[in-house]
Amino acid sequence: MVRRPHGYPCDLERSVILTDGRTVRVRPVVPGDANALVHAIRTADPATLRARFLGGAAPTDRRTIRHLVELDYTSRLALVAFGAGRGVAIARYESVPDQPGTAEVAVAVDPAWRRVGLATALVRLLAEAATARGITQFTATYFAHNVDVASIITGTGLIHLPITRSGVVDDSVTLP
Repeated sequence: MVRRPHGYPCDLERSVILTDGRTVRVRPVVPGDANALVHAIRTADPATLRARFLGGAAPTDRRTIRHLVELDYTSRLALVAFGAGRGVAIARYESVPDQPGTAEVAVAVDPAWRRVGLATALVRLLAEAATARGITQFTATYFAHNVDVASIITGTGLIHLPITRSGVVDDSVTLP
């Protein structure tokens, strides 16, 4: 059983059926997920880490991991998907300082769970939760050659404005 901290949004717990018929269980991230997150980062394939962190080092220091799992569930929210008894994807948003109503969004999916609608489903769930919490726009930054991220954003059906500079895309997504 997951220990739910104060403010934990139980309404975001759900099962999602993927296009290949597999089912994942989605719930908000809790502080008790810290060790699993560190393990996932340390065992992730290099291509996933490069795409997710834009070539920078993946964070595994205690302070950053605490920041990633200790959420207020309003301005900072993350969802984790579980399949086959383990975490297989994570998606998060975090409000952008000095830009009211705007949050940066990011997602990472285990390679064995890609191209089955999982990332798109997580982004849609995040968008619904963000809208209910007063967020009106997501931003995403990704490598221009990362067609998977562009496809996820397009797959949500949300209006977006991608701007490419020096091989990096800054995409603004208007939430409904």
